[in-house]
Amino acid sequence: MPAAALRSTALELAILAGHLVLYPSGLTDERPGSGPVGGAAVEAPGPGAPRRSREDGAAEPRPVLMLHGFVDNRSVFVLLRRSLARHGWRELQCLNYSPLTCDIRVAAELLGRHVEEVCARTGRDGVDLVGHSLGGLIARYYAQCLGGDLRVRNVVTLGTPHEGTSVAPLASAHPIVRQMRPDSPLIAELRRPAPGCRTRFTSFWSELDRLMAPVETARLDHPDLRTENVRVTGIGHLALPVHPAVAARIREVLAGPDNGRAAGPGAPGTVTGEPVRVG
Repeated sequence: MPAAALRSTALELAILAGHLVLYPSGLTDERPGSGPVGGAAVEAPGPGAPRRSREDGAAEPRPVLMLHGFVDNRSVFVLLRRSLARHGWRELQCLNYSPLTCDIRVAAELLGRHVEEVCARTGRDGVDLVGHSLGGLIARYYAQCLGGDLRVRNVVTLGTPHEGTSVAPLASAHPIVRQMRPDSPLIAELRRPAPGCRTRFTSFWSELDRLMAPVETARLDHPDLRTENVRVTGIGHLALPVHPAVAARIREVLAGPDNGRAAGPGAPGTVTGEPVRVG
C-alpha cells in the first residue's frame, strides 16, 4: 500500500476513534436559537432581500445548516462548526435526521421546513448548506428538485455520492443505501434537467475516499448546475468534515461575494477548483 494511503488509513482510524467518543453527544437534537433580541417575531424576508450587516458594517454571513451522513449524527461537525464560529459565523445549526428515515426525498422535505424556520427566526432571506456524504445528497435534492434554490445560495458537499456508489453491496438492504446506488431512481432523478437553478454547488472529493466507488462519483457534473469540484489529496472520507485545510476552503466558499443578495440564475457550468493538499 502506498505511503499516502497508509497515512490516510491511520488518520481515518484515529478520527473514527475520536468520533465514537463524541457520538453520544450528538444523539439529541440541537436546540435552535431563541430568536431575535427581545423575542419579537420577525417575518421572513423573501428571496433577494438585502443581507443584514454587523455593527462594524460588514455583511453578516448567512446562516449555515449542516447535515451529517448515513448512521451518523451532528457530532461529526464539531470541529467545522468551531472553525466557522471563530471566523464570524453566528448562525450555525447541525441537523439530525431520524435513523428511521428511509427516503432521501422525505429528508429533503424536512430540511425545507428547517430552512424556513431558520429564515423566520433569524430574519434572513436564505441559508447555506453543508452536507457530508448522504447529507450532501439531501441538501442537493432540496435545492435542485424541491425549489430550495430560492432559499439556498451555496450547497457544499463533502464525499457525497452524486453519481451513486457501489461500495458495500450487502448494505443495500437499507432503503437509503439503495437510493445511493448508481442505478437508483433517485440518482436518475438528479441527472434530469434543472434549468434556472440558482444555487451554487461546491463538491469536495478525495481519491482516498474508500466509501466512494468509484472515487469520482463524489464529483458533481450537471449541465444545468453551477458547480465547482475540489479535489482533496491525502485524506479519506471521515477526515473531510474534520480537517482544517478543508474547513478553510469551505469558509472561502461560504464567504464568496454575492453582492449582498440571493444568488440569481447565472450561467451553469462546472469549474475545477484549486486542489486542497493535505500533508
